[in-house]
Amino acid sequence: MTANPDAPDGELFLNRELSQLEFNFRVLAQAQDKSIPLLERLKYLCIACTNLDEFFEVRVATVLTALEFGAPLLPDRMDPKLALEKLHSLAGKLVDQQYKLWNDDLRPALNKAGIRVPTRDSWTAKQKRWLQKYFNDEVSPVLSPLGLDPAHPFPRILNKSLNVVVVLEGKDAFGRKGGMAIVRAPRSLPRIIQFPEEISGGKNDFVFLSAILTAFVDDLFPGMKVKGAYQFRVTRNSELFVDEEEVENLASALKGELLSRGFQPAVRLEIADNCPKSIVKILLQNFSLEQNAVYRINGPVNLNRVIQVYDMSDRPELKFPSFKARRAKLDDEAPFETLRDRDVLLHHPYESFRSVLDLLQAAANDPQVLAIKQTLYRTGKDSKIIEHLITAARNGKDVTVVIELRARFDEEANLNLADRLQEAGVQVMYGVVGYKTHAKMMLIVRREGKTLRRYVHLGTGNYHAGTARLYTDIGLMTAQPEICADVHGLFQQLSGLAPAMKLKRLMVSPFTLHAGLLSRIEREAKHASAGKKGHIIAKMNALNESGVIRALYEASQAGVKIELIVRGACCLRPGVPGLSENISVRSVVGRFLEHSRVYWFGNNDKPEIFCSSADWMERNLLRRVETCFPILDADLAARVFDEELANYLLDNQQAWQLHSDGSYSRQLPGDGEVPFSAQGALLAKLCG
Repeated sequence: MTANPDAPDGELFLNRELSQLEFNFRVLAQAQDKSIPLLERLKYLCIACTNLDEFFEVRVATVLTALEFGAPLLPDRMDPKLALEKLHSLAGKLVDQQYKLWNDDLRPALNKAGIRVPTRDSWTAKQKRWLQKYFNDEVSPVLSPLGLDPAHPFPRILNKSLNVVVVLEGKDAFGRKGGMAIVRAPRSLPRIIQFPEEISGGKNDFVFLSAILTAFVDDLFPGMKVKGAYQFRVTRNSELFVDEEEVENLASALKGELLSRGFQPAVRLEIADNCPKSIVKILLQNFSLEQNAVYRINGPVNLNRVIQVYDMSDRPELKFPSFKARRAKLDDEAPFETLRDRDVLLHHPYESFRSVLDLLQAAANDPQVLAIKQTLYRTGKDSKIIEHLITAARNGKDVTVVIELRARFDEEANLNLADRLQEAGVQVMYGVVGYKTHAKMMLIVRREGKTLRRYVHLGTGNYHAGTARLYTDIGLMTAQPEICADVHGLFQQLSGLAPAMKLKRLMVSPFTLHAGLLSRIEREAKHASAGKKGHIIAKMNALNESGVIRALYEASQAGVKIELIVRGACCLRPGVPGLSENISVRSVVGRFLEHSRVYWFGNNDKPEIFCSSADWMERNLLRRVETCFPILDADLAARVFDEELANYLLDNQQAWQLHSDGSYSRQLPGDGEVPFSAQGALLAKLCG
């Protein structure tokens, strides 16, 4: 039996945008979970808010673009107008839950715990006096309120900036009648201000800048009467468009696009819930938005800024217990000898990213190392990776770095990084026109006697020490000749010096990974059809590539057991009779962001296991440069399977089951079952 090719795509696939939005409800559920430390719950709330910002900036913007050009969404081919209606409806429910959680639960709980963010009506007289002085001394001098009249049209409002629209009555110094004014909060001002202890009586008392602005906005308009002041924020399309085939210099073109990013078309308006309809109508007209794009907010419009309370509160008992990441068994004095003897596996964040830094530092200072090649997608500020690459170049080594300038929201940082590396003598490349370089790989070439030997690090996550403490990822250090030769060949392809080549061990997008996955899925189906064992387990961040999904459906119908662990958006419908009844999909949302990609194919008791930088998404498999590498060492392969797959299939604390209609339900222990957390088990095993 094969999947019905005539079935409507809407029956075969879930909508990507709706599925991605559903992920934020699972994040918010962490904030609602009272078994989690209080400040961590606050952090989850902020993550859900930040995720929603990006969702509007990217995914809703994509739907609006599809609507403008009359193109259906893929892979489910939903009409963009219908999708937009559903997205706004679902996002509205999410926003309501976010602010209800803040107002009714987290804010009171924080107050009870001695971390106060008082509302305006609960400020003490002493706090009001201090805030008035703070406004006069620190805020008012940098504000430039703008009255709206024929000489002062509605100003350009920067993406996600904090603003207050003010309704005025009376006349100003020039005799102009009051009407409306806009007060923009400069980016130089902190969005959360901490009260001095002697003013509030506590060490952890805070106030939102938005509350200060609306409370003292009268002072900006002497002689006039403020009838109302309403905070608002507009979210804009943040996708950059550069026609790479038409530009001579990608870096220069991106710099030009970045200058205008903050003023692209609007996609959402957040405004105080007590703002009059007449004012909302004016704002909608200025931002060219429809009524469904308005989100009335019962609280600060920039709620995600409360994350600063998490950072500034010295209350470790209200946060997750600290842990010490395990160091990999890599000889600090002789790392290359270790790798000649055996492969080294790293499971972040349970095992320290320091081992990667140590390997690169050793290479930078080793006189026998001749060359280092590295891909960089995201690195973070003050990166040790960059310091070691610069040291290597200054030590006379041939250092080549492939920087992906189009890493979303890191474009400016990567442009600056490229300049810094080039100034140090590093050869910098920007990847391949039309294909983002998302692969995570490092190659070290070392002279040993009369031969040159290669050493490689491959990973599922970025070379970013910060996210390596927060994301789960797998890294492999190896000197296996075939893997090293493949990585060398891929670097040559990226530099434009090699034709497409047949690699021995790696599967690589956009050349062989998609076909390699399809062939292995088909192999499992053939095994099952022949009465043999057919089994697939795969873990990834997202799944939307229609070819892979159709292949999984056909494998399911052939009798293959398919267990998927998909953290975010999943367009596959599991559990549909006659189509996907042998497929299960679960999502795990816990203390760490699940980021590793691991694929296991049972192959009739001759299993293969791969780790990859690629999700099973159309962009990763067809429009990016990605690596997928096998774990060849039997012990390490067993470890990856146990820790990254079997472990997560047992989770009944932080796992959610996807149903065929796109909804998720929390997986809880059944009768007699012992509660089990995959991440908790790994912390106990690797960091205990």
